[in-house]
Amino acid sequence: MVVEKIIAYFPHLTALQQAQLRALASLYETWNSRINVISRKDMEHFYERHVLHSLSVAKFIRFNPGTCILDVGSGGGFPGIPLAILFPESHFTLLDSIGKKIKVVQAVAEALQLKNVEAFQGRAEQLTTTFEFVLSRAVADLPTFTAWVWDKIRTEGKHSLPNGIISLKGGKLDEELAATRKKFHLAASQIYELSISQWFSEDFFATKKIVYIAKQG
Repeated sequence: MVVEKIIAYFPHLTALQQAQLRALASLYETWNSRINVISRKDMEHFYERHVLHSLSVAKFIRFNPGTCILDVGSGGGFPGIPLAILFPESHFTLLDSIGKKIKVVQAVAEALQLKNVEAFQGRAEQLTTTFEFVLSRAVADLPTFTAWVWDKIRTEGKHSLPNGIISLKGGKLDEELAATRKKFHLAASQIYELSISQWFSEDFFATKKIVYIAKQG
């Protein structure tokens, strides 16, 4: 996939946003040659499996200006970096326990002049600040991940959707969803999954899901 396909999915991108998206591949190729943050095989499908997958969140919700978002287990910066490009007036905190991956995130954010990105090495449990939304991409099973971040989610929000968790997952999720509902006493309306294939036609997204867990609602 070339970046033009992503631009077709998001036709209202500014010239700056398009340029930032185009710059991602060379930046990650350079850093990946030094620090293996993305598998060599996956780099062949970089824009589809990393950038567009991350941007599926933007099809589910448009973050309002001033929104504070935490990306836990961000790795080399996904989904946080592509979303920070799309939502320059929202603030993204990218967190990972591995220092070399955070080094890459910081370098990419600096190269793209993303003033709305901060990157930290550590674990979610160590944070003292709170956020409207917490993002993840295949970091842990849902009950475990929710336990890590539940107290990091603010109750007062800026959107029609309640604040909560937005997790990129794949495969069958019935057991994880049921276990999370039970553990956190969630109503049926507070946790559900959406198929990413409703927005993107590529075969890669056939089994990919967004799981949304509302803090209230």
